[in-house]
Amino acid sequence: MHLATLATSLASAFDAGGMDIDVRPLIARRSAGVDEVVTAAWKRAVATAPGDGMAAPALFAVGGYGRSELYPQSDVDLLVLLEETAQAALAPSIARFVALLWDAGLPVGHAVRSLAQTTTASLADITVLTAMLEARALSANADAVAGLEHAIDESRVWPPADFFRAKRDELRERHARFGDTADNLEPNLKEGPGGLRDLQTLRWMALRVLRTGDFGSLISLGQLGADEQATLDRQYDVLARLRFGLHLVAGRREERLRFDHQKALAARLGHVDAPGSLAVEQMMQRFYRSAALVQRIGERLLQRFEEQLEGEGAVEPVDARFELRRGYLAAREPAWPADVGEVFALFHAWAACEPDRVRGLHSRTARALAECLSRIPSYVDADARARSDFMSLLRGPRPVHSLTRLARLGVLGRWIPAFANVSGRMQFDLFHVFTVDQHTLAVLANIAAFERGGDERFSVAHEVIPRLRKPELLLLAALFHDIAKGRGGDHSALGAVDAREFCVAMGLPPNDVATVEWLVARHLLMSVTAQKQDIADPQVIHRFAQQVGDRERLELLYLLTCADIAGTSPKLWNAWKDRLLADLYVATRLALRRGLESPLMASERGDETRAATVGLLSADGIARVDIEAVLDRMPVIGFQRANADQMAWQARALLALGARETCVAARPLADAGALEVFVHSPDRDGLFAAIVITLDRLGLAIAQARVLDGPGGRVFDSFQVVPSDPRLQPDAHDVAQRLTRVLEGPLDALRPARRAQPRHLRHFRIAPRVDFDDVPSPPRTMMSLVCTDRPGLLADVALVLREQRMRVHDARVATFGERAEDLFQITRVDADGLDLPLDETTQQALRAAMLACLDGECP
Repeated sequence: MHLATLATSLASAFDAGGMDIDVRPLIARRSAGVDEVVTAAWKRAVATAPGDGMAAPALFAVGGYGRSELYPQSDVDLLVLLEETAQAALAPSIARFVALLWDAGLPVGHAVRSLAQTTTASLADITVLTAMLEARALSANADAVAGLEHAIDESRVWPPADFFRAKRDELRERHARFGDTADNLEPNLKEGPGGLRDLQTLRWMALRVLRTGDFGSLISLGQLGADEQATLDRQYDVLARLRFGLHLVAGRREERLRFDHQKALAARLGHVDAPGSLAVEQMMQRFYRSAALVQRIGERLLQRFEEQLEGEGAVEPVDARFELRRGYLAAREPAWPADVGEVFALFHAWAACEPDRVRGLHSRTARALAECLSRIPSYVDADARARSDFMSLLRGPRPVHSLTRLARLGVLGRWIPAFANVSGRMQFDLFHVFTVDQHTLAVLANIAAFERGGDERFSVAHEVIPRLRKPELLLLAALFHDIAKGRGGDHSALGAVDAREFCVAMGLPPNDVATVEWLVARHLLMSVTAQKQDIADPQVIHRFAQQVGDRERLELLYLLTCADIAGTSPKLWNAWKDRLLADLYVATRLALRRGLESPLMASERGDETRAATVGLLSADGIARVDIEAVLDRMPVIGFQRANADQMAWQARALLALGARETCVAARPLADAGALEVFVHSPDRDGLFAAIVITLDRLGLAIAQARVLDGPGGRVFDSFQVVPSDPRLQPDAHDVAQRLTRVLEGPLDALRPARRAQPRHLRHFRIAPRVDFDDVPSPPRTMMSLVCTDRPGLLADVALVLREQRMRVHDARVATFGERAEDLFQITRVDADGLDLPLDETTQQALRAAMLACLDGECP
């Protein structure tokens, strides 16, 4: 009852404190309350001495409980120190003691060891020693306390140098498990990079290396600046507040800030929605910034611990102002830096060094840089020399490395205040898996990968980037493309204004200013065109080419689009998107070369594709008469909408068909698991639904579908598919065989597989919309669907279309995190079997059926 009352009191105090509540007193009260329960149970259950002159058993709090740091759902870790010969005799009493604690509602973990066993266990497992470092006596005399200290003394187990190296490696391995970033959508407050475990690890290192675990005392030892210590204290408060609240919201020991709890915790802390910034986004931004500061200062402390153990090491000159100390870049002058020009000079020297030569920035120089951040002017207030120095970084060696370092060390946010505003800013959706600043750095990293080449994810980018006249324009566009996120309004338009002002201030020529401004304003144009329009249509290419205007902008936009999509989420880029954008780039480049005044006509494109297809098949040794015969069986529009390679592949499949009526072929598009699937079959009701349902059951998601009617009432359908699970590598031959078996049987009984909705999708609900537009030639109806994505969505949609007797002629499927945006070109089949566009009554009936399905009432 005592603990329940305490928990209620702590929760009330937390809720009354708001977003800046100091939870340290609450943590201390929780620990003190647990102390009372534990010591009372100990006195009740365990004898004061085992008899026969043996030492009395001693009780210690260890781990987080040992440092009196207990959150609402934290484990209570205990050590019973007892001579080995007495352990069996006292085992029943200790078991009763633990049972009393469990009955009281405490999640107890305990160990019973002698002093010798403690030494042995600590030698074998550094985590045992780590827990002992902050042991606190709950019921122990002075001899027991001294004995425990001696048992884990550095002269017996894990001397300082060994302990430091082991804990440093442990920290790095732990960071690697989280992708070396705190900027995850569901970060771990305790174990993740920049989390509470990082602060604890630094404290443990200090205890072993410097014999003090108090960050304040490290100031007098010259290991930590007063500003650094104050920063670590502030960030601990932020992290501790979040963890305390998370335990309250979750009602259990939960360290991962899941979507399930983010909104509730933000509300509990008092955050409120604001224009362009949700309450949950404000809370998460605070966390990401705190984690980044913990990591930044933590790196400096690790270096200082190294120096304490290994000495300063040899000094290697770099230039007149900088040198390497133990491989870390350092300023030679103690008073560095005098101005922002010297700051940029540091990054120039860093960029000029070979990458393997520099381990990082020296801790003293990093601290000096941090201390001078407030004196760094924004580009608006800077002089012409500083502006020139910045631009020379973008035009110098490894500019992406320089921009990344400037961002992570806080300089870029001072130089461009708008970048500071998006630092740590998350977007509460599943599409953007990184904060805005980390996404921007990922986009820049992709651009650097284009320059290096060898990244098989991008088939054309490495060929395009060497042709850029001024690569720095691409870097500037990448830097500003999302910089206006969170302000409300169109971030592309607002960011274009920022980009223009910056480029003018940097002294760029007017044409270059206009190019960067256009790229930022239209950075989504190519992605939207490729994914939502039919880029095989010459009219679509012509319109896109008119918007782009010239080849330089096309090349810049293509590279920016590839880098942007691939930098949004590791799962978002795939072989299909690579091919889609490459095809749009190549087609637009040809259109620009031909001239915007003479666009390519569909019939001309069809003739060119057919001629190229004949050439490919002739190269295979196929007789010309056979080639012409098979191509005549294929729909004319196919040559207008596909490329020669696709048409030749389909023709080969038809030549091998023999007497069978159904032909299914599949081939890999790239090594990322994407497939192209071709289906040739007599047309019949439900065929499209059967294909979609079967592909879904095979674990394949359709990215694009083209459904063409050929001579003799036969269909020529092609699908671009990718694995729903990126870990799967589908076999093209197996897919073709299984789909063939389905299509050769009855289709009416085929139903989509039912799956549970993934946990994370439950927290992102999009009100479904179904809209219709007319397609004039040929007369059809375009149905657009926007809704929350879920497993099997397209299969359910296809089933509704089948039940409503709709025929699908084209489909474009796009998923943006939790948001599905799908387009279908459809007709209704009348009593005479004719394809007609949908009238108003039919549209209303289809919309009602589709919305019912999306609400879980599928046929």
